[in-house]
Amino acid sequence: MKVLALVFTCAFFLLGNNIAEAQTGAYRRISPVEANQMMNQLNDFILLDVRNPDEFRDRRIEGAILIPVAQLEARAASELPNKNAVILIYCLAGGRSATAARTLAAMGYTRVYDFGGILSWPFATVSGD
Repeated sequence: MKVLALVFTCAFFLLGNNIAEAQTGAYRRISPVEANQMMNQLNDFILLDVRNPDEFRDRRIEGAILIPVAQLEARAASELPNKNAVILIYCLAGGRSATAARTLAAMGYTRVYDFGGILSWPFATVSGD
């Protein structure tokens, strides 16, 4: 009985934390395949590249907008005004995208998805200006 009560207590605590995160803005880590599925299914989403301009020019996912992670806090309000928009974030290997996702969640964005780095992206990319 004590073990069962402990399991329920832990589950309630974890569920409660997830609900609180959802209310204050949170992000979710997804795979590149899940991100691609969302891009194919949704009509309205923001594809956000948080690398630097040289990396963006070299190789990016078509349709992405660039806001380097270091500039995200300063530019988010004007360039990402809808805090309920679906935002799919990537970088090179996954570190900057995780930082960007946490930043946006802390700023109150509610539908943020981090799918890691373009190095793991198995689908088409584009390059150039």
